[in-house]
Amino acid sequence: MGLQPYGWKVVFANDFAPKKFEMYQDFFPDAKDHYKIDDIFKLNPAEIPTTTLATCSFPCVDLSLAGNMHGIINGIHSSAFWGFINILKAQGDSAPPLVMVENVPGWLHSNNGKDFRVTVQALNELGYFCDVFVLDALRFTPQSRLRVFLIGSKLVTTPTLPDLILKRSKSLLSEQLKKSIDANRDLHWFYNELPEPPPVNKSGLSNIVESLDDSNKLWWSQDEVNRHLEMMVDVHRERVEKLKSKDEISFRTFYRRIREGTQRAEVRDDDLSGCLRTAIGGSGKQFLIEMGAGHLKMRAMTPREYARLQGVPDSYNISINGVQALTGFGDAVCVPAISWIAENVLNPLAEKVLLHPVGFLLHERQSQTR
Repeated sequence: MGLQPYGWKVVFANDFAPKKFEMYQDFFPDAKDHYKIDDIFKLNPAEIPTTTLATCSFPCVDLSLAGNMHGIINGIHSSAFWGFINILKAQGDSAPPLVMVENVPGWLHSNNGKDFRVTVQALNELGYFCDVFVLDALRFTPQSRLRVFLIGSKLVTTPTLPDLILKRSKSLLSEQLKKSIDANRDLHWFYNELPEPPPVNKSGLSNIVESLDDSNKLWWSQDEVNRHLEMMVDVHRERVEKLKSKDEISFRTFYRRIREGTQRAEVRDDDLSGCLRTAIGGSGKQFLIEMGAGHLKMRAMTPREYARLQGVPDSYNISINGVQALTGFGDAVCVPAISWIAENVLNPLAEKVLLHPVGFLLHERQSQTR
């Protein structure tokens, strides 16, 4: 969805979960022609078309602070990355000239930085020189969602010192990423000239909230509201009561967290959403409070609100049940963030592919790029 407006066409897709396919098929009716539901280690590389770009958003469970931190090498989920590498290796000279790998910031420091290093090394060994940057969904939607993007290119013939990457602005270079690059200067890097991304949103949650009638069953009972108010420490409860007393309507999101053995409801202090996650597990769901004019209501956020926070248009049909939809969107990548990468990173690199005398088929890249 993020790539297509910039001239790209998906020719092959894979995921392990059938429900993810159902969500995908709701918007892309030709999904059965190119989407394979299977374990990535079971795919036959010979059946995967030759392409310009291969992307990989491998599971973050073993890398994320919200997960188990088992890492990309030993983790049973995040190790799916090696299935991606196996396919590229099997394709040999026909492997895509460009790759994009995406994951959470925990990727940079899991296993004391070894996971990030082996990822770059694996791509280097296949002939890819790598560039890397961070991008936050807050620059495109009212959701705090920082992600790391690693770009690999086979068109680079000599590595460059990472110093240019290290001079990027904070909008594209977190402190942890800076440390990770500096600790791995010996790897094969290349540098893309990137513009400054859009400024961070300071508000906007209110604009994505679905308007639900007071009688809607999604709103919690007063007993449940009171229970969650009691789960708040004083500063959070006072924040809610202050907004409740105002004339205008305000919205805030909150998570349930275990703090020192006690379940707490922690409320954001701004008109923004926290990072969406899968709806599986005690801390996965994100909840909404509506306050103002002396009234206060609470409920779980809806799949449509999750979709909007990921930059997905309302024309995207959501047909599967709520928890599965929340999990799907919680696992997703912010659409306009990918569009920004397409315009400023992938398309300029793809233009070089078109000019480069190599034997890659470019049938998935349409001519009308812009």
